[in-house]
Formats: sequence, structure tokens, C-alpha cells
Amino acid sequence: MKHLIPAILSASLLAAPAMADAVNIQPDVASVTVQTPFGPAEISRIQDNANELSGEWARTSRPCPNFCIQSINPAEGVRTIGELELIEMLQDEAAVVVDSRVRPNFEGGSIPGAINMPYTEMADRLGELGCEPDFEGFVCEGDAVKPVALFCNGPWCGQSPAAIRRMIEAGYPAEKISYYRGGMQVWRMLGLSVTGE
Repeated sequence: MKHLIPAILSASLLAAPAMADAVNIQPDVASVTVQTPFGPAEISRIQDNANELSGEWARTSRPCPNFCIQSINPAEGVRTIGELELIEMLQDEAAVVVDSRVRPNFEGGSIPGAINMPYTEMADRLGELGCEPDFEGFVCEGDAVKPVALFCNGPWCGQSPAAIRRMIEAGYPAEKISYYRGGMQVWRMLGLSVTGE
């Protein structure tokens, strides 16, 4: 029996999961805190090294149309950004990060610190981004116009590109607009924090 105990302990240690390595945002950044209308929120990555996407977010093949792969540049003058640049904008009090998806999608989980301005409403809500109302819409000039980043469901989602083009047509300066093309699918794929979860 004495010889079986070390063998049993050895087998149980082999079956136990190894301690997971830390999953940071960057080598020296485990998390960041951003301000939201509901108070501070922490953005970090899921620490389970075995975590996988499931459900809608794991789908790779959506029918085109309507879900065609979007261009990396939705409009001339717009800067396309990744997760680190988006996190920087979330920490910048002068910038606004916009979830341009329809409300039910936003309510199902979004990027902490993002506000919801559905793509169908963008041209009517430019006053919230620093533009001044005018008889024919808005005037978007000067320092009051905020830097803004838009995102939607992912590289196959056309809601942000449509919103960006509508903003520019309405007079919003393209150089003040950033596009996070990865959207919710890539954000979730990287295990980053999502509201409501």
C-alpha cells in the first residue's frame, strides 16, 4: 500500500491542470480602468488559458450579402485602429468610443466605456460629438469636435462603415474618426472584458 500512495499522488498531479500563465493586455499591463457613465470599469483579459469562443461569436461564415468582409479603410482620411489604440481612446477623456450597433446588440454586451449610437442615428446625433446644430444639420468645426472611434460586430459588419460615411457626408471631419474594424468578434476573441458579463 505504501508504494501505491506515491503512484496515486503522482497520477493525480499529472491529471490536475497546470497553473495558467497570466493573460495580460501587454507584457507590463494586466488591466486598465476606464470611466463609464456608471462609474469606473476595468478592462482585462479572461485568465482561463483554455477559454474559447462559442455561440454567435465563433461563427466564421456569414452569408454575403449582407455580411460581407469590410474594407480596412471605410472612407478616405479615417484611421483604422486595433485594440491597443482603442483602449488608449477609452482612457482619453476628450475622445468618444461609439458602439454603432443597434440597441439590442449593444445591450447584449459591449466594450466597457463605449456609448451606443446606432448607425441609423449617427447623422442626427453629431451634436453629442461636439458639432453645432445648423438649419441644414450640423457644423462640425473647431476644437469642440471630439476624436471618435466607431466599432460594430466585426470585420464582416457594415454598421460602423455605414455610420462613418454618414458622419462624413454630414460634415464630420474624417481625420477625427477612427475605425476599430475588429469589433466585438475580435475583442471577444482576445478575451477582453465585455459589459454585462
